[in-house]
Amino acid sequence: MCRRDGPCNHGHDAATLLHFRHRCGRPSGAGRGSRLEPVPTPLGEIIELRSTHASATIATLAAALAGLEVHGRELAERTPPTRIPSHGHGIVLAPWPNRVRDARWTHDGTVQQLDVTDPGNNTAIHGLLRNTAYRISQRSDDAVTLTATIHPQHGWPFLLDTAVRYALSDEGLTVTHTATNRGATSAPWAVGAHPYLRIGAGPLEAVTLEVRGTHYLELDAQLLPVAVHEVEPGGDFDLSTPRALGELDLNVAYQDVATGSGGAAVLTAPDGARTVVWQDAAFRWLQVFTPRDFPHVAADGTETPALAVALEPMSAAPDALNSGEGLVWLEPGERREASWGIRYEGNA
Repeated sequence: MCRRDGPCNHGHDAATLLHFRHRCGRPSGAGRGSRLEPVPTPLGEIIELRSTHASATIATLAAALAGLEVHGRELAERTPPTRIPSHGHGIVLAPWPNRVRDARWTHDGTVQQLDVTDPGNNTAIHGLLRNTAYRISQRSDDAVTLTATIHPQHGWPFLLDTAVRYALSDEGLTVTHTATNRGATSAPWAVGAHPYLRIGAGPLEAVTLEVRGTHYLELDAQLLPVAVHEVEPGGDFDLSTPRALGELDLNVAYQDVATGSGGAAVLTAPDGARTVVWQDAAFRWLQVFTPRDFPHVAADGTETPALAVALEPMSAAPDALNSGEGLVWLEPGERREASWGIRYEGNA
């Protein structure tokens, strides 16, 4: 019989048994040996990717990034399999990122009423897949592709097939999103991601953040944009010169951020090591959020409320279903792709 508090007779440790129920082998005459059966978790199935110097944890719930380590450095917050992602950590945001004002928009003269999923602000937040279990369509040691269909529903009369591919390397993680319109009419699409990132396991107060964006969005009481402003040199939202996270209190979307391998945002540790977030040309926006109550999970599993930073690539602005800013309309059968990633740069 296998134990949940230590190794069993078949070599499975306690961590493995958290995700699997072990059935001990029966007598050979029964014709059945030992096997592992997946045990449902709040995160769905847990997928571990590995390369020579990196590892990533992906969950099928919301296709969430649940952990990332490169060259011994933690680059993303951990989500344990015992609960859903806190603060939306690591989830895919589709078919829109951020919020829709009053959960309402108009299509072809008809008001579309989405479900209110952010009651405090009376908005629909982060798309329609945050509670969806994705399907695994392709998998290898260092990559996985997850798929989910967005069916017609309240406020959304469209049919989209979506996919996200996580590809791990010894430098970091590349994330590629795709969407295909399976309906008979054109359909809107935008996408984002919601990772809380780090550079190492220690507190973030002394880590600096640099954001390479020329504009930011002024937000109202619903946390929705009412104006676009140029980033004023030396102003509150100017992060072109790195600033310590401990000094920042942000929940703001940057527009016209740098695209390409150079990076849109950089976290730098006191020893010079860096986490770089890069975005391709499809991602013109980056949301930055710095909560102080994120449940940081240490390597030993203990949780402590702590400062965290979400760096959220977005292919469209908040409230894009109403403003159209960044929204892409897919014709029937049309497919679009967008990529972003996380790269580790060691202290030289």
